[in-house]
Amino acid sequence: MKRALTIADIEHYKPKTLEFYGDWLDAIGKPELTGVWLIWGDSGEGKTSFAMQLAKYLSEFVKVCYNSLEEGLSSSMKRTIENVNFGKQNNKFLLLDKEKIPDLIARLQRHKSPKAVIIDSLQYTGMTYGKVIALKEQFPHKLFIYTSHADSVEPKGNTAKSVKFEANVKIYVKDYVASIISRYGGGKPFTIWASGAERRNIGNI
Repeated sequence: MKRALTIADIEHYKPKTLEFYGDWLDAIGKPELTGVWLIWGDSGEGKTSFAMQLAKYLSEFVKVCYNSLEEGLSSSMKRTIENVNFGKQNNKFLLLDKEKIPDLIARLQRHKSPKAVIIDSLQYTGMTYGKVIALKEQFPHKLFIYTSHADSVEPKGNTAKSVKFEANVKIYVKDYVASIISRYGGGKPFTIWASGAERRNIGNI
């Protein structure tokens, strides 16, 4: 049994936060490097582009790996990465080519392994909600970000819906705009692709 915390313990607690700024601060706040986030949306709405933009931004602070379980290394994934423009000197980003979860766990157990892990997608992992929680608890000082298919405006499937309630940051992507609910503040919608969002909005008038 863990020791109960006093008010003094709580006052002395210093969480490790990422010092986000600009649009990312407005959208998410200053998040801790721990727990689970969820990004969901239908195909063609900008979900992967947003996840890759987030990966690039996180790589300013920590080492990031993007486990592309659905696409792997493909022409479309290469194009998405090129559009984000990481820069050839970026050595804090790794693309994992359909790496199975046991292999990912082995990777994360290594010294100097990535601190932020993006898994695309939750459905392709085959994980239950219990396994998602177990992975989070096994690596309490790492951040796990899952993408998910959507069922209307909700994540698709019971596991994804349960993960949504667990998530510290919930991100719904539609029409190239990310709507965000964050426990760290923020909350301002994040435009993923301005021209695409404008065209979609004009079409919806």
